[in-house]
Order: sequence, then C-alpha cells, then structure tokens
Amino acid sequence: MTAKLDRRSLLRGLTLVGAAPVVLAGTAGQALAAPATGPVSAAAAAAVPAAWKLRPFALDEVSLGKGIFADKRSLMLGYARGYDVDRLLQVFRANAGLDTLGAVAPGGWEGLDGEANGNLRGHYTGHFLTMLAQAYGSTGDAAFADKIKYMIGALTDVRTALRADPVLLSAPGRFGTAVRQVRGSNQYVNLPGTLLAGSTAVTVAAWVKPAHAANWARVFDFGNDTQRYMYLVLRNAGGVPRFAVTTNYAGGEQGINGTTALPLDEWSHVAVTVGAGVGRLYVNGVQAGVNTAMTITPAVLGTLRNNWLGRSNYAGDPVYAGGLDDVNFWSRELSAAEIAGLQAGPAATAAAGAGDLASYACDETGGGTLTDASPRGQHGTLLRTWGGPSHPGFLAAYPETQFITLESMTASDYTRVWAPYYTAHKILRGILDAYLNTGDARALDLAAGLCDWMHARLSKLPATTLQRMWGLFSSGEFGGIVEAICDVYRLTGKAEHLALARLFDLDKLIDSAAAGTDTITNLHANQHIPIFTGLLRLYDETGEQRYLDAARNFWPMVAPARMYSIGGTSTVEFWKGPGAIAATFSDTNAETCCAYNMLKLSRMLFLHEQDPKYMDYYERALYNQVLGSKQDTPDAEKPLVTYFIGLLPGHVRDYTPKQGTTCCEGTGMESATKYQDSVYFAAADGTSLYVNLYSRSRLTWARHGVTLTQTTRYPFEQSSTITVRGRATFDLRLRVPGWATAGFTVHVNGRRVAGQATPGSYFTVSRRWRDGDTVQVRLPFRLRVEQALDAPATQSLFYGPINLVARSASTSYLPVGLYRNCALSGDLLPSLTPVAGKPLHYTLDGVEFAPFLEGAEDPTHVYFTRSEPTVAFGGTDSGVANPAKSDGTTLLDEIWAGAPFAGKPALVKKVKDTVDAWVGGGLLPAADGATVVATARKARYAAC
Repeated sequence: MTAKLDRRSLLRGLTLVGAAPVVLAGTAGQALAAPATGPVSAAAAAAVPAAWKLRPFALDEVSLGKGIFADKRSLMLGYARGYDVDRLLQVFRANAGLDTLGAVAPGGWEGLDGEANGNLRGHYTGHFLTMLAQAYGSTGDAAFADKIKYMIGALTDVRTALRADPVLLSAPGRFGTAVRQVRGSNQYVNLPGTLLAGSTAVTVAAWVKPAHAANWARVFDFGNDTQRYMYLVLRNAGGVPRFAVTTNYAGGEQGINGTTALPLDEWSHVAVTVGAGVGRLYVNGVQAGVNTAMTITPAVLGTLRNNWLGRSNYAGDPVYAGGLDDVNFWSRELSAAEIAGLQAGPAATAAAGAGDLASYACDETGGGTLTDASPRGQHGTLLRTWGGPSHPGFLAAYPETQFITLESMTASDYTRVWAPYYTAHKILRGILDAYLNTGDARALDLAAGLCDWMHARLSKLPATTLQRMWGLFSSGEFGGIVEAICDVYRLTGKAEHLALARLFDLDKLIDSAAAGTDTITNLHANQHIPIFTGLLRLYDETGEQRYLDAARNFWPMVAPARMYSIGGTSTVEFWKGPGAIAATFSDTNAETCCAYNMLKLSRMLFLHEQDPKYMDYYERALYNQVLGSKQDTPDAEKPLVTYFIGLLPGHVRDYTPKQGTTCCEGTGMESATKYQDSVYFAAADGTSLYVNLYSRSRLTWARHGVTLTQTTRYPFEQSSTITVRGRATFDLRLRVPGWATAGFTVHVNGRRVAGQATPGSYFTVSRRWRDGDTVQVRLPFRLRVEQALDAPATQSLFYGPINLVARSASTSYLPVGLYRNCALSGDLLPSLTPVAGKPLHYTLDGVEFAPFLEGAEDPTHVYFTRSEPTVAFGGTDSGVANPAKSDGTTLLDEIWAGAPFAGKPALVKKVKDTVDAWVGGGLLPAADGATVVATARKARYAAC
C-alpha cells in the first residue's frame, strides 16, 4: 500500500511552483486553503506508483511541434477558449437553487431536455474541466487557468448551497420585486394546511412569468395525494391553462380550460374563482373559461396535507419554473370587475384588496420564507422536492435521489437512473485534474469531499447490493472512477479512500478475466473497459495480483479479437463474440469512447510491463480512430467529435451527435488536449528513454538536464530526427512498429547504428549523449491489407500506420484488386496512383483513397471486398482466372505470401513452384499454369 505523502514533500513541491500551502487534513465542505496558483509538481503529486517500471512525462514537459496533432489540438483549444462556462455551470447552479446568471444549459445530455430526462447532466462539465486542465498544462495559457479557477469557485458555491436550506431568488416583478424558481432546482413553496380555512368559496390570483413550456407544471396544487386536490396549471396537455378540482382522482376532475397558451418569459395574470356551483378562469383580467356545474368546493376537500406553490401531487409532473408575483387567496368569489382591477397594480392597492386568506407580495430577496401579509400569518417555506440538505461532500448537477434509487434497482432503466457514479467519475476526474494542473486547493477539497461522500454511502451497503448495482447495464456504470479515487488516495492518504476504490469491485468480471476466461460477449463495451484501468491502479495501491492479471488478460479479448482495423471496438455500444468483425458492421460501430479508454488501458499496461504490442495498438488507435474522430473545422460552440464510426460502405461521419454533449464529445475533448502524453516514457531508474511515437515534439527531461527535439512530418514523412541538447548517459529505446517490415534503420550523427531491428520491438541505442547529437530514424512504409478475422476477403488498406479509406458514395462494398502491380518486396503501393499535392492520397480505378485521420464528411469505405479475378503480374494480365482453395486462399495470395523476393528470378521460381503444386492438386489446368508462368517471366516489376 502507498503511504500518504508527507506534508514536507508536498509543500516542497508546491513551493517549487510558487503555490500556496495545501493542508490535506480537514473535513468535507471545508476549504483546505485559499486558491493556489501553480500546478502540482512531480514532488507534490507523489512519485508515481512503484509498480510502474516506466515514468510518464507531464504535459508541460512535452510540447507539440507543428503538424497534425498540433493542428487538431488548436481546433479544440479554440472551442475551450470560446465556450461560455456559465452554460456548463447552469445545471449545477440550478440543482443547488442558485442564480444561473441567465445561462442556457448546453442541451443534449448536459441539460434537462435531453435523452433520459437529462439524467446524465454534469458529466460533460467534468470532461470540460479535464480539457481545460490539460490545455493549461500543455500551453501555460492563463486563459485556461482563469476558467478553471472560475469553475472551481462556482462548484464550491454549489456544494455549499446543497448543504444548506434553499434560498428564494428574486427578480424584477410585474410591479416591483418577484420571486423566481430556476428550472432544475426542484424547489417549491410549502403553504400551511390551514390556508383555505374550510372556505366554501375561493379566489386565487397570481402574476406568473413561465420560463419553460412544460405541461402540467402547477401554479398551485392543494391536495392529499392523487385522489383529492385542486390545482391551477398554465399548460395542460393542450398547452392552455386549466383549473381542476376532484375528490375522486383524475377521472372525477371538475375543470375549466383556457383557450390560449400563455407566452414564455412574459408576465401574465391568472385567476380562478369557485363558488355557488360555478368556476371561472381568468387570464389577464378576461374570463377565459367557465364551468357552471362545479359542485366541489374547497370546503368539500377538507383539510389538505400538501398545499404547494409550484409543485404537483403527481410525482411525474414538472416543478414550476419561472417568476411568481403578488399571489393572493380570498375566501370569496371576486367579481369580473375586481379581477380586471388586479391588472393595474398589486392586489393590496386594488378594489379587491389583499387576499384575506393569504397574501404573498413575493418581494423577498433571500431567505427561505414566503411571507404572508394577511393577519393570518400563513407563511410559506421554500423546500426541495428531494428533501435535503445534501450529505457532506456531495456534488452533482442533480439530487442524491439517483444514487439512492440505484441501490434498490434490480433491472436497468436509464430513464430513472442513468449511471450516477459514471457522472460522479467525470466530475471527480475534472476537479482532480484542475487541482493537479493549477494547484487550486479548493479543487482538491471538492475531490476529497466527493470521495468522502461516496464512502459514507457505499460502505454501508451489503456486498450483494454492490455486486448487483455494478452489474446493471447503464444504470450501474461507473466509468473510470476507481482510477480517479486511487489518484485522490495518493494525495490524501486516507484509508477510507482506498477502501472506497475497492467497493467498486465487480467480482464476477474480475475473477473471470483473472482466470483468462472470456465472458465479455454481449457486454456494454465502454462500461467495462475503464474498469480494467481502475484495476491496474488498485494493483498499484494494494499489490493484489488478481487485479493485474485481470487487466492483462482482458486486453487481448478486445485487441485484436474484437478490434476493427482503425483501432475501435463495439457495435451499437456492445461486444459480440471474439472474432466477429465483418458480421458486426453497421452505422453504429466503434464508439469513440471505447478507443479513448483502450488507449488509457494500453498506456497503463505498458507502464507496468513493456510489451510493444500495447504501443503498436496505441499508434493504431491514435493515428486512425482518435485523430479521425475530430472534425477538421473550427467551432466555438461544439467540440465536433464523432460518437460512432460506421463501417458499412459509404458511411458519413457525424461530428455533432445528440446535440454535441455526449460521452464521446467529452472524451474527444480530452484526447485532443493530451496527444503528447505517451510520446516518451522514462525508465523508473532513469537509465533509459522510450520513444513510443514518432511525432514532432520537444521533451524536457529534467532528471538528466537534457532536451530532445523530434523533427518530423510523420506520418506524411517516413523518418524522424531527434536532436539531443545537453549531456547525459542513457539508453534510447526506439519503437520498431509491428508493421515496419520494409527496414528500420537508425543513424547517430550520420553513422548507422549496428543491430537488428525486429518489427514489434524496441531498438536500443546506448550512449553517453553529447550536446548536439542527432538520431535519424528511418521506417519505410509499405502498403498492405488487413483481413477481417471472420471474412478474409473483407479487407482494409494500410500504408505504414495509416488506414487509407476509399471515398465513395456507393453503399455497396467496392471490389478492389491490388496484386496487378505488386512490387518484388510485396509492397502493394505500385498498384495505386499518388494524387499530386495531397500527401497520403491515392487513386485506384477512379476511386480516391485518403487517410482516415482526416476529419472530413465524405462518405467512406474503411473496408472493401478484395477482388483479384485474374492472374496478373507487373501490370500484365495473363487472362487466366485466379483460382481459390476451399478456405478462400487464391493462387496469387499464395505466391505473394513469399515476398519479399530478392529479384525477378526468385519471384518467377515462386510462381513456378506454386503453379506446379496447384496443377498437381487439380486446382489449375496445366495449360493455364504455363500461361501464368510465362506471364510472370515477361512482366516487369517495381523493386520497392
């Protein structure tokens, strides 16, 4: 287990960056210190876990040079700078009953009107905070730090408000000051049960300024339940005002409907009179409806339990949002003239006078009491529908009710509960990243407090309840919360925080993966991938082997068993069986979050054990799906990131799915601001440096006092030059990609370094480095195909690390032949024609092939049908049909499987030997075989 950081180390680290002291002791809800001003240094953020054999570099230690990554990041930074964060904070402030400053929530998943009633709101704000933190960490631009500071301050205010009783908000009223209810606050006014006083006649009048067009939101509702009540709504199912009273449920309602919808954000006057068998509804002083058979009076209802302004006795109805002014109750029927007279000023100054049952001027500017000016003192109390205050440490954009309801659920229903611990993770990760990159102690206090709250809640639940919860699809999803909690634990050292992380153990998943048993078929992909990253962090903190075994064994269940060629996984968000690739193609493949989380898992596995396959995958997914998921267009309102990548022919990427605030836009924001986080790693003992990715960048390695600058246009260039400034002794470990079969060479100061570079390994250069040393890495690309595991003829095209996609509006698989001009090396590139002025663009049979990484909106084909109908060599067609074996292997497949060839004679020999075998096996007529061999002899071949 990891001990808590001693304060001396923490303060020393913070002093290095000029930050204010951080006091880790304290209770949730108490600020640990004033806002700090600098990032947490390596000394302060704790040495990384001892189990990590490698050490990653901070974002500010690796800077991006000009190129594809910098260009994509620049687009996202423009969004980060331009977006109004008050819009993100709106849902938090509304939930706490605070002033939302007129901001409009982003919408989609980050608002009340999105999918599943907005039950995921708050998640996107967490992602945005992480993006800002990474942007600041990468660039040092104070604009990002300022936004972080503002958001952390606002969230601190939100948590404080959630711990207190609600407070009335004021606004300009019809005649002076009014009270207003923010949509999403779930607040209402509770009035005394004695208000109606058994009256046989009544008039209720109020000025209203609705802020939302919600049907059935009550101006008032007096009742016991859904059997006995009377209410006034501004919009019924038909969108017009309605008054109703009943003693026998909805079917027994005696009602009055208006005729015209009330405008939003404008003051309107509504009144209702009931007595002597007649009910009248007035709008703006004019009678809008009448019921002459209204036999139920307030006296018939008796003493009622629930007497509410703004809340319905029907739990599913919305709470009123908007302004209320001059609300009055009279124990008589006002005349039409008296109602009309209420339009000119407050009731107290009108002929009708103030209500004798109750009169609320609604001129409060704070507090939680709505004062009754009548002699009866029927004061109202502002309450929340969900009770409250919240428990210490709680922070969310919705009440604790989702968490509470989850504990009793036996089946998933995201319209009731949508992954509250997933959303808690996004918030926790965002505020934690804010702390780590700015040193703002308030952020650490928020993070520690949220962990305290979760532990207080979950530690009381039986293990069986926890297992049931975490096994629920969607509702029980908790994302990468375990990883984040472990990171908080390393900062606080609180045993409760480590215990909390272990409360998320989903034993059946962990145990099966640790045993190497594949049980992930039909599971939701993105719900489960981040679990394994969390298990690695638990291994770091506990040393429990099953956590490491589970993560290590899980990885190949996805890559390559359920991996598409671009590095993504999942179909309609779920996994099918291992090897099911082409069979799963749809318009909803490769959820972008899955690629993001597989990158995180691969990265962390590599930090533990340096198997090059993890970085081969990292390059594949990063240079293809992740880069290609970001549209190459500036936008200050949307991040422009895909949710799904469809793999059916002719798919067009959608960069604004579901109003642009989904999980994938969130992870897309994060990906685009940390492209450099895995370019370099250092050995824990400082004896070696790993170059994992070839990307234009500059590394500052403080431990050795050196900088390394990598100059390249990769992947538009097939080499990279690394320049060392300073002097140090260390091993430089250069990744040899698994696809690099065309030769991988290294030159230091112009001289080739001896040694065998094996694809799928690291090539080591051991040296005492001198200032100005240069290392040139050449890694020639070859054009190759990758077959779908379940359909060998369904293939995708790669040039080096880059997936080339066909751009065609056709919705049928394109037939593609590539052997016609195949080079002696086996490289398929000579069959394509380069497009002038467009690097990595080619044409074949009139179809353009382009890098998947381009964030375009062209219809694309990631996969095609391989079609080699006749045997051809060097552009010469023999006219002989290309025969195939029962397993689909063709004659040309078998011939070219022998590449590379030392020269034309070697190729011709391979052709003759293969033809002889096929003729002997009855698979090819002898005459056709002779024609094939003759064609091979007379053809001319490219060597490369």
